[in-house]
Amino acid sequence: MEAMALSFSPVRTLTVLSIKSSVSSETLVKPHASSISTLSVAPSDSGAKPFKIARKDAIDGVRTSMDLESALHRAEGLLQVEDYNIILRYFGESKKWSQVNQLFEWMQKHDAFNFASYSSYFKYMGLSRDPIKALKVYDCIKDEDIKQNVSVCNSVLGCLVRNGRSETALKLFDQMKSNCLKPDLVTYSTLLTGCSKLKDGYEKAMEILKELKNSNLGMDIVIYGTLLSICASNNLIQEAELYFEEMKNEGHRPNLFHYSSLLNVYANDRNYTKADVLIKDMKSQGIPPNKVILTTLLKVYARGGLFEKSKELLSELETLGYAKDEIPYAILMDNLAKQDKIWEAQILFNEMNEKGIKSDGYAYSIMISAFCRKGLVQEAKKLAKEFEAKYAKYDNVVILNTLLRAYCNNGDMESVMQMLRKMDETNISPDWNTFHILIKFFSRQKLYPLVYKTIEDMNSKGHQLNEELCTRMIIQLGKNGFASEAFSVYNMLRYSKRNISKSLHEIVLNILVSAGLLKDAYLIMKDFSELISDRSMEKFLNSFIKSGNINLINDVLKAYHRSKKKINPEIFSKAITRYMEKKEKKELLLHLLQWMTGQAYSLDATTRNLLLKNAHIFGNKQIIAEILSKQQVALRKSKLKTEARKQVNK
Repeated sequence: MEAMALSFSPVRTLTVLSIKSSVSSETLVKPHASSISTLSVAPSDSGAKPFKIARKDAIDGVRTSMDLESALHRAEGLLQVEDYNIILRYFGESKKWSQVNQLFEWMQKHDAFNFASYSSYFKYMGLSRDPIKALKVYDCIKDEDIKQNVSVCNSVLGCLVRNGRSETALKLFDQMKSNCLKPDLVTYSTLLTGCSKLKDGYEKAMEILKELKNSNLGMDIVIYGTLLSICASNNLIQEAELYFEEMKNEGHRPNLFHYSSLLNVYANDRNYTKADVLIKDMKSQGIPPNKVILTTLLKVYARGGLFEKSKELLSELETLGYAKDEIPYAILMDNLAKQDKIWEAQILFNEMNEKGIKSDGYAYSIMISAFCRKGLVQEAKKLAKEFEAKYAKYDNVVILNTLLRAYCNNGDMESVMQMLRKMDETNISPDWNTFHILIKFFSRQKLYPLVYKTIEDMNSKGHQLNEELCTRMIIQLGKNGFASEAFSVYNMLRYSKRNISKSLHEIVLNILVSAGLLKDAYLIMKDFSELISDRSMEKFLNSFIKSGNINLINDVLKAYHRSKKKINPEIFSKAITRYMEKKEKKELLLHLLQWMTGQAYSLDATTRNLLLKNAHIFGNKQIIAEILSKQQVALRKSKLKTEARKQVNK
């Protein structure tokens, strides 16, 4: 919530600069064949004015037409590449995304484009939240000059970063460099901004910074601003201060964004002393603090527990007209609630509402969450209902999660289902928190099929599964008769490209064995036998030999043996007894006996007698006698070798 209010996006600034650069250079771009033919039929100077008027009318006609395809065909002989770009930008700035796509496809089809066309198109794909489309279009560019144009590359990278695809942007950048891209400062600034959104963003940012320094492009105030923002995201105080001083030493004058970023670092560290010094430095440079700076300073004070000073600053914000929205109030409420001053937070919340402060629901979200944390479920539910009655339409997943949590904590199934329906109706996609709230709620309600379905949905939508939560759910599913679902959740974790706890394999093995899902249990035993205790392994083996798939008994015994665990004669006796009950499985029995000989296993006297008595089922009694004899010989040889090794060791 705070970040949303206080952040200043370098990507946005850089994208604008990039597009402006693209626009200003359009006239320098050599047009494609179609635009050359268009230019060649332009009238002489005597008719230039009418021709320009005709072009302007054609542009206006395309922009306002209800049938874009027909309008484009009518204007085909008049418009040049820069004209199409003007129309493309008009549709983009008007957020008419379908027209943007339709026009650009038409431009591609008629070879009426230049690098500025692609730069603009990728910008609007970023704004329309369609990075996949942008990536596909970029991959299909055949003109290498356009594909490696730095403005085009910057625009598609900016589109990916804007839409949370920073990892993809970094991989694409490596590919671009291999195709001879010469990055500029905008390229590096865009990638650095992407790093601020990654878990290991600082490390990746340092790699990019090293490359930037080696390129001899230098570092401008935008680069330094991005680095300060990354330091703020990673709570790196010393590094942020070093970059701030380095920037000043290199002759760059810090602006409001730089001061705000450094203030955010101090806010994360609750260091109000350094924050006050920084504000004095800013004022000494002739930069008066604006709304963002003062609101960030309020955050520093509030996080540092200076609530009286925070209230004084909030009053100053009100006097300056900087507290017309809920953000400064929400910051103070949030920190009051987190430091066990929930009733003071509620008083401030009530005052805010009495003053008619504009709200998007974040103040409600903070108070509802605070009541939930405190266990005040009735108060949370009451406030949630009040919010729903007050705001008929809302589209923020964070607020919806807060309401959902309040209803879940109160055990209000009807309200929970209503919230889920609203999310569907408003096309709001659940996030990681939504799924976690629901999984815990359904578990408390003992609705285990819904627990499993929610985890399955979460995984299918690409959200990272939390191992601790999933392990608890696996155990609950197993205990309550949903062993198959528990195994599915285990596999989701196992194949989610991460290392899972070693103990989880044994937990799931025991669940499957208890439920009689022995074939699935065999898969775990085979792959992770070294991580499973002897007791669990023996329990599995006994269960499988007793009632597992008879066709897999030999495979199970071999896998058990490969785990360097000795199979006792009783297990072989049980296996052979099962085979003897199914005379059509005599080939499997024969194979087992032969394998036992090779591994120096032998049968006890009772089992040998049983085999000899029924040897006729093999057609030739001598076969069994020979195998049993060889087993005895192999056993004696194995014992002699063991004795010999003991003597050597002595």
